[in-house]
Amino acid sequence: MTTLAIDVRRAEPDDALAISETHRAAWQHAYSGLIPYKTLMAMVERRSYTWWMNAIRGSTSILVLEVEGVITGYATLGLNRARSLPQEGEIYELYLKPEYQGIGLGSKLFGEARRLLSSLGCKGMVVWTLEENERAVNFYTALGGIDIAEGSENFDNKAIRKLAFVWP
Repeated sequence: MTTLAIDVRRAEPDDALAISETHRAAWQHAYSGLIPYKTLMAMVERRSYTWWMNAIRGSTSILVLEVEGVITGYATLGLNRARSLPQEGEIYELYLKPEYQGIGLGSKLFGEARRLLSSLGCKGMVVWTLEENERAVNFYTALGGIDIAEGSENFDNKAIRKLAFVWP
């Protein structure tokens, strides 16, 4: 029987390139057909190695998921940005490379992100996702998230509904 080494840890500056590559693959997989192509590509290109290097050195907490020493996912998290919601913590992003989805790794990364927010003193947590992103909606629903609020994002003059899932 073979055992894989799976680890979740805080991102370090040396992880910036791998996170950038993971971001590109995950976003293209998740949002192709949902967000207009030119807008999606501009968003992906903006999150370059340099952007991630600055983010890692900044105030946002970033976790990476490693499988056998290879970064396969990441999560960004911090204080809730939606003042209308009482939850104190927020997972801003949680993404895996497409080939690592559907095997429980996202749940592991989610659990570690939730634990980190709790250890920082945050009571409750929120995650926003595009309503049309069925994989994400199903993922957060399966993890016990309660769909409590709605909003919208505009992409190239196309309004797309988003949902807030909360955990107490």
